[in-house]
Amino acid sequence: MNPHVMVVFGTRPEAIKVAPVVQRLRADPAFDTTVVDTGQHAGLLGPILTAFGVDPDVRLDVAVPGQDLTALATRTMTAVGSVIARRRPDLVLVHGDTSAAAVTALAAHYAHVRVAHLEAGLRSSDLWSPWPEEANRRVIGQLASVHLAPTQRAAEQLLAEGAAPATVHVTGNTVIDALLQTLETSPPPLPGPVQAAVDAGQRIVLVTGHRRESWESGLADTAAGIADTVRDRRDVFVWAPLHPNPIVRAAIEPAFAGLDRVLVDAPLDYPLFCRAMQAAHCIVTDSGGVQEEAPSLGTPVLVTRDTTERPEALEAGASRLIGTDRAVVGAELAALLDDEDRYRSMRRAVNPYGDGRAAERVHDVLRAVLGGPDR
Repeated sequence: MNPHVMVVFGTRPEAIKVAPVVQRLRADPAFDTTVVDTGQHAGLLGPILTAFGVDPDVRLDVAVPGQDLTALATRTMTAVGSVIARRRPDLVLVHGDTSAAAVTALAAHYAHVRVAHLEAGLRSSDLWSPWPEEANRRVIGQLASVHLAPTQRAAEQLLAEGAAPATVHVTGNTVIDALLQTLETSPPPLPGPVQAAVDAGQRIVLVTGHRRESWESGLADTAAGIADTVRDRRDVFVWAPLHPNPIVRAAIEPAFAGLDRVLVDAPLDYPLFCRAMQAAHCIVTDSGGVQEEAPSLGTPVLVTRDTTERPEALEAGASRLIGTDRAVVGAELAALLDDEDRYRSMRRAVNPYGDGRAAERVHDVLRAVLGGPDR
């Protein structure tokens, strides 16, 4: 009987990062692979799954409008636990640091099923930033028996926490696989206003934000700092595809109201977002994935968080950690727009997160762990 791997995801970032692994597993006849979509971001995943040719075997429906994290975690654990009980996999693979990933790992542990953690070993050392992600990934780290670390630093963190050396594997980050695969296809056209700005010689500042710890004031202060800087710069165009959460939109939109050369947009599908990162002069974001992807494109990143679990990009010079203070955000963006030496230095940074072969390495690890034939 072939070893049975169950891959569980539910959010847009998870889907992007597990897709290259799913492709590898499904192409290997030595594995039986079950793909479970929890439905947490049901409205956002369709184009991503289509782009990567990933059709889930099980689709759950854990999303309920307005539910808090406790309700989401409870519904997810119950639903995924039932699938594990029915399918009886040999191993459950989860990604990253979502609450759904944490409770899926716990459900697998309760069922005596091994857990593999993709993107393991990231730590900010602050349980409240990012919240709740830092706690989630620590929980998964305690439950997993296969740690798929994206960098050597992440691997060393796991070893320092007591993970057995034989369980820790440095693979690179699969988001680079997804990015490069996506950009190999014909890139989608930029939206009309953005293309017009490019044609006019304007520099594109791509803006995203969504972190829960910034809901109270951080998102609004960040947007205000950006607005302060770009208001009188005629050669700058702001493109802000916003998270669909109404709390996020309500925090960011007022700062850009009435400004010329700003496009407040709906969430972009993944191919268009890759194109956006490629076209941008720089990116202002609190996204973890963007910190990993943008260096491959030579696009500098200003990280609007107080801590980051991705210090490798900071050390490489590809990103700067600037927080959410209005004055600091404005000043850091102004410096990146006006200081050509700083900008060129950040553009030249080498991406520390991989070479586009992470999914291949993950596949090799799982074959070894589950007793598949050597490649």
